Amino acid sequence: MLELISLATVTAMLGTVGAGMGNEAGKNAYLMIGGLARRIAGREVPAPERPAEWEQLARLLYEGALRDPEHARGLAEVEAVVSRALVQVRIRTSPQLPDGLRGFVDRDKQMRQLTREASRKFDGRARRVHLYGPEGMGGTSLALRWGWRELRRYPDGQLYVDLARVPDPAMALRQALRSLGLDAEDIPPGLEERMDLFRRLVADRRLLVVLDHVQTAAQVTPLLTSAPEVFTIIVAHRRLPGADAEPIEVVPLPEKYAVELLTEVAGKRTVQEARARAILPQVLDQCGGSPYALRTFASLLEARLREEESPTMPGNEPAYAAAQEQYRTLGPAAARLYRLSALWAWPALSPAVAGAMAEVEEAEAARLLAEFAEKGVVEETGTGRYRFRPAVRRHAEQTAVREDGIPACSRAVARAVELLLPFAVQADRAALPERWHVGPLFTVLPPGPYASKGEAIAALGAELGNLVQAVFAAEEYRLGDTPCQLCEALWALQLKDGRHEEILPALRVGTKVADEICPGTRMAGRMHTLQAMALIESRQFAEAKIHAEAAAAAERQAGHLRGLATAIETLGLVRLGQWNFQDAHDLFVEADGIWQRIGPGDDGYGDKPRARALLKRHRGRALNGLPLLDEAQELLVEALAFFREKEPYNTARTLTDLADTYRRAGRQSEALPLIDEAIDALAGENAHYHVKHLRALRDRCVSADRDLPE
Repeated sequence: MLELISLATVTAMLGTVGAGMGNEAGKNAYLMIGGLARRIAGREVPAPERPAEWEQLARLLYEGALRDPEHARGLAEVEAVVSRALVQVRIRTSPQLPDGLRGFVDRDKQMRQLTREASRKFDGRARRVHLYGPEGMGGTSLALRWGWRELRRYPDGQLYVDLARVPDPAMALRQALRSLGLDAEDIPPGLEERMDLFRRLVADRRLLVVLDHVQTAAQVTPLLTSAPEVFTIIVAHRRLPGADAEPIEVVPLPEKYAVELLTEVAGKRTVQEARARAILPQVLDQCGGSPYALRTFASLLEARLREEESPTMPGNEPAYAAAQEQYRTLGPAAARLYRLSALWAWPALSPAVAGAMAEVEEAEAARLLAEFAEKGVVEETGTGRYRFRPAVRRHAEQTAVREDGIPACSRAVARAVELLLPFAVQADRAALPERWHVGPLFTVLPPGPYASKGEAIAALGAELGNLVQAVFAAEEYRLGDTPCQLCEALWALQLKDGRHEEILPALRVGTKVADEICPGTRMAGRMHTLQAMALIESRQFAEAKIHAEAAAAAERQAGHLRGLATAIETLGLVRLGQWNFQDAHDLFVEADGIWQRIGPGDDGYGDKPRARALLKRHRGRALNGLPLLDEAQELLVEALAFFREKEPYNTARTLTDLADTYRRAGRQSEALPLIDEAIDALAGENAHYHVKHLRALRDRCVSADRDLPE
């Protein structure tokens, strides 16, 4: 029982759960609260959606616990789940900053300004600076150089977030929290809750935060903190009027330092040649004091001096002009790869995708991309993966349209999508071979050659950013139902790796495409169902209900019983999430009735036993909330009999539910072996967050068993 029960204690506990505990323990606590509220109120209590509703619920639970010791014990159980599920994070002390560039010159004034702001006595104002200057002027290099120099100042770590890769504030916060040491399942789904968690985690830390490639002040506001020992550097290509930070302009390099940088990169002998000295004023004028343009020109200077004509820099912005100058040096194959692989904003361009776009072998594409990285044309985002600089990509796109023509550009993007689709289909089939699909490619391609399901999940996860972009590209280039098939192939990542938030934008596109090109079909029903499932995981139940109902309508119109049963099952999961346990149970029963109508020769007949076993598990969860523990146990035991030794993942999920049923009934000794079996079943499934929940559940059972009177 709670030793010191108070309304404030209960409110704080519900605040933790309401903030979106995304892990299995959090989901378990969420359903436990719904069941307890129902028992106290003697009726269904809708799941809260607004802060005022959570406050009303806290009072209901608090007053119920004061009246009835049984309710107090139930509240204590919930509190035990929440307290064990609270995130305990050790901030990583190793630097998170990317490597800086060699040949860093000047910037002494800006370095002093950074040090002054970082060192000033804290007076209530957050320690922040805003570095701004045109693209290629070296704002990022300045921030990184200062950060590496000041490692000892920030023993709790240095955090780097590239807003060019994650422009959405919620996703940027997710990356920041992961960098601080949180597991994905411990990150709440809501932006406000992530902001609160981030600020709590860094409140007493000595930490440097670098926010790079910022477009607007609003984009970084969620990542800002007033913690006294956190120093934030905001890097942007223009002055951001709304940025509450000390502005530091990154100005063009003076001529003296521009020459110094040219000399360091090109070599003293090259710069001092008579012909080089003759064109130096023109070069300096065209480069405009941009370190990126100067580096680009310097790397080409020796080769260009051998040409008959004097090298010139085009009269555009320096970074764009540098891209033009680099392009002139490329051979035909490299130039084609440069032009065509830049036609879509892939977050992590791989040699395979680049090669498909330019119609060259993957090994040759890898060699050329590595050369591009050496020349500064692309930036490396990971081992063997790259990203074009914005100005460079603009130049490449415009050059591609001019030299290749719009039809050829469209075909290049389509080739990349056509490469990614079969990869995703085969990886998904290897990750979840038991799952049914609608997309035609799933019936043609075999599972991919992966050693385990976990390896297939990891392969999908590594390519997720590009796969989401492929959905957007397939819609823009009107590649039929390709966006829908890609979305189908991402379900394994939703189910096993919790990547709902990253996939949801793609699902919205897939659903839109299906409604446009094939309304009232199996594919439309499938897209609405998948989107509803992602929304359930994000606790956006009202919208999830709309899509589940739309899925059911489409499946009815298509006469597809298997799809209809799945849509009704999804609607039941929505009602379960809304704490309407009776409605949820009734919908699961309705879905089971639809499955019983599926006969030999009908689509899904072979999957009928498995689908009905899943529904028994769902019914057991709903009955736990009512609570009808004996009936729940009976259904869960039946479901377990089907999954055992067939599907490790669903075996583990059912064992978890059954163990929780036993625990609620005070049968901890019977729950413990089930928990251990579930942990063993998940070996090789890449389901770390579920294992973490199981271990916490085991701790609760052991503690409760010890507390029982002898």
